Parts: sequence; structure tokens; C-alpha cells
Amino acid sequence: MGSGSLMRSIKTLYDIIVFYGSLWWRAGIAAAAALAALLPVPPGLVEDWYSTGAYPVIQRGLTAASNLLPFALLDVAMIGVPAWLVWRSVDDRRVDARTWRVVAGLALLRAGTTAAVTYLLFLAVWGLNYRRVPLDGRVPFDHEAVSQAGARALARRAVSEVNTLYTSAHAKGWGEAHEIDRSLERGFFRAARALGADTVPRVGRPKTTVLDLYFRRAGVAGMTDPWFLETLVASDLLPFERPAVIAHEWSHLAGLNDEGEASFLGWLATLGGGEPASYSGWLFMYGQVAASLGPRDREQAAALLQDGPKRDLAAIADRVRRQVSPAVSEAGWRVYDRYLKANQVEAGTASYAEVVRLALGARVDPVDPGDPGDPERPVGAEK
Repeated sequence: MGSGSLMRSIKTLYDIIVFYGSLWWRAGIAAAAALAALLPVPPGLVEDWYSTGAYPVIQRGLTAASNLLPFALLDVAMIGVPAWLVWRSVDDRRVDARTWRVVAGLALLRAGTTAAVTYLLFLAVWGLNYRRVPLDGRVPFDHEAVSQAGARALARRAVSEVNTLYTSAHAKGWGEAHEIDRSLERGFFRAARALGADTVPRVGRPKTTVLDLYFRRAGVAGMTDPWFLETLVASDLLPFERPAVIAHEWSHLAGLNDEGEASFLGWLATLGGGEPASYSGWLFMYGQVAASLGPRDREQAAALLQDGPKRDLAAIADRVRRQVSPAVSEAGWRVYDRYLKANQVEAGTASYAEVVRLALGARVDPVDPGDPGDPERPVGAEK
């Protein structure tokens, strides 16, 4: 055997060792991810040890760090991780002149391992909240209050509130899109305590993202980044829409997994966040409860709206009509529905409607308007 053949044989053996050596530890990570996805965990255990134990510590640290940056760390990861995977594959081909077959195999292994690690990080940082006890199992709930009569009354209340708040809310305005509204923040702290939170989260600085075009075309108002715990908001939201959307995303930072639960806490937060935020919250609630009414009841509620709120609702409808692509929206929401159901949210995207049921049936302590909303003070501590 010549020296050239010997070197090729040695290189082939080396490539086999590299390929199968990396296969074992990568398989271990993949198995851990699969086990974490499939292993049933009692909701009470998740509630006690993760959602009200480890998670608040993780959240406050990660969100505080991400708030220091004007851009979304999720954007960096979405660009950086694929770029790193491509660079490693190119480097595999360049170093030692490995064959394309080995390079392709290593690339697939590396991509699979990255996906498994990403999923494990998702569960550790936020995703286990999908397995916690539902909100109506943690607060007193009156099932008899959930009725069409209750929905009609809530619709009339929403109409009355937006009619009353319209002038003062527009006069005061809604501030900068990418700054934390401190009044809304205080309202959020008080609302979280009213729902029994021992500690409240660090609220996220509203940011736009490279996903913004998709958000606008799909009709996605906002998103909570589940790896860096950031608050991401669509850039085309109208000023009076923003507080309700931001408070909803902050509610996900509080560990609420269900979309309806997040909307409920977000709505409560807006009610204690000053007149502009309260107007945003009631305008949101009007849209939600109106959708749950029959045609006649819906028409009767709409007839009570004054011109100002009507113009704002028409402006929202016009924004959606101009920005949203029905095809992109349908595809995006279909994928999100499957994602929610895969993470044990049985209602999928229909869980958004849960906010009306919670608004009618949840019995929570009144929010104390004198509470300064200090995030460091536990519930029940002396003022």
C-alpha cells in the first residue's frame, strides 16, 4: 500500500470516528429533548417548583438584561445560529478536506442537536409554563356568571367606558412606542398581585423585530420571545392599541401560557394604568365581547358607541385591511394553533376568546389604587 492510500485510509477512519463519536453525545441530547417533551409532569409540581419558584428568578434576570438593548436578542439568534451552522459546514469541508458525504452528515447532526438544545432551553426558560395549573384553578371562579346576559352587560359596560374615556385618553396621548409606560407598569404590578402573584415580573421594553413584516402581514400584534423573555410588538399598531397589546405580552412574561389568560391579566393591568391605557383596555374588551354576542345584541351594543370610539374601531379595521394578507394570516394562525395544541393548550388559538369567560367569572380582589406597584414587594407585605 502506497503512502497516499495509507493517508486516505487513515483519514477515512478519522472521519468515521468523528462522525460516530459525535453521534453518541448528540443522540443523548436528542433523547433528553424527546423525554422532556413526552414525559408527563403533574401541573401542581410545575406550579410549585417552576412557575412560582424558579421561573420568576429566571425571568427577572433575563428581561432586565434584554431591556438594556434597543434591539431584539431573538433577531440576533435567528440570524446568528443559522449563520453559525453554515459556517461550521463550510469549515468542515475546508479543514482536512473532508468528503461532502461526511460534511453533510455532520451538518445534519449539528442541526438536529441545535434544535434539541433550543427546545430544552425553551422549556427551561419559559415553556414549562404551558404545563402549569390553569388560571381558573388558581383564583375563585363563578361559573354561573358566564352567560349571555353577563356578556351583554359586559358589552354595555365596555361601551360606556370607551365613550367616557375617549376625550381624556386622546388628550393625554400614549407616549413613545418603544418606551415602558410607567403608569401601565404600575397597573400591571397591581393586577398581577390581584391575581395572587407572590412576585411580579420585570416588564419588557417594547421592541420591533426582523419578524415585523410577517407580524403585519399575518395580523400578529405582538409576541413574547420565549428564550430571551423580550416583548416584541408590531410596528403598525395604532397608539391606542399598544397598551392592551403590551400588557398582554407582559402577562406572558408573568408566566401565563394561555392567550385568554394573558389577555385577562393584560386587561386588568390597563384598568389601573391611567386613562389612555384604560381606554385601550376597554376598546380591546369591547371587540372581544362583541364577537361573543349574537348579531342582534352586537348591533345594539354598537349603536351605543359614540363617534370617537367608532372612528378608532374603524381605524383599526382599516389598518388590518391594508396590512394583513388573508393567505399569510390563515397559514400563520394555523401553524400557531398546532403549536399551542402541541404544548397542551387544548383550545389552540381559540383560547384568545377565553378572556371574556374570565372577565365574567373570575372573582379577584379589587386592585388597590393606592398600591405604588413596587415589583420587589411580595403580596401581603406591609405598605
